[in-house]
Amino acid sequence: MRVSGKVCLVTGGASGIGAALCRRFAAEGAEGVVVVDRDADGAGAVAAEIGGQALACDVSSEPDVRSMVEAATDRYGRIDLLCNNAGICNDHPDFLHGPLDAWSQQWSVNVLGHVHTARAVLPQMLERGEGHLLQVASIAGILNAPGTPAYSATKHAAVGFAEWLSFTYGGRGIRVYLLCPLGVETPMLANTPPELRAASGPPASAEQVAQNVIDAFADERFLTYTDPDAATYVARKNDDLERWLSGMRRFQGSA
Repeated sequence: MRVSGKVCLVTGGASGIGAALCRRFAAEGAEGVVVVDRDADGAGAVAAEIGGQALACDVSSEPDVRSMVEAATDRYGRIDLLCNNAGICNDHPDFLHGPLDAWSQQWSVNVLGHVHTARAVLPQMLERGEGHLLQVASIAGILNAPGTPAYSATKHAAVGFAEWLSFTYGGRGIRVYLLCPLGVETPMLANTPPELRAASGPPASAEQVAQNVIDAFADERFLTYTDPDAATYVARKNDDLERWLSGMRRFQGSA
């Protein structure tokens, strides 16, 4: 798949990976780029830079999402590529005694946000018999991550949903891509627990991640990591789960 000539909609597009994707899609010759974010000013700044459309939206609200998709479709006539990038990580440091707000908030954004946008955009794609979905999860959704129980659990759900979308709609012209970053230099990483930052290693730049995505599109590849060691970590977990859990317990104890 080539982005040139496509209408691309990116949630969480005001900063980090989302902003980098918006800029890269514009540079690749996209017909239109829709920058979606709760941060209306941030979305507006990115859209002004690339000549796109800025739309304020809370992806945890299905009515908001449907209104946003309608506005984007009214302007460009269609959406060819939906990038479900919006996500949050706000785990409380005290799992046993802290409030559970983070669980419901992350479920609403990290999982239901993907569900709401897919439900809003897929009907027009299925009618045309063609469409592309980029689901941004995390390596925490495949490996897990210390200090972030809600984030890890919701990203596991996001990975499962991406797989479901792929095998459910792949035979009807819908191509699904899953991006699982390890550590990326974004505002979210700066706000994550120190254990997670330590486990992530040296972060990649958001621009590098955007290149990873373009490469995955060219290869028609479902799963993309952002770190060359990630596949090794996943293989080790799959080959010997008991040993992997033992190693994670040691890492947790030293963090």
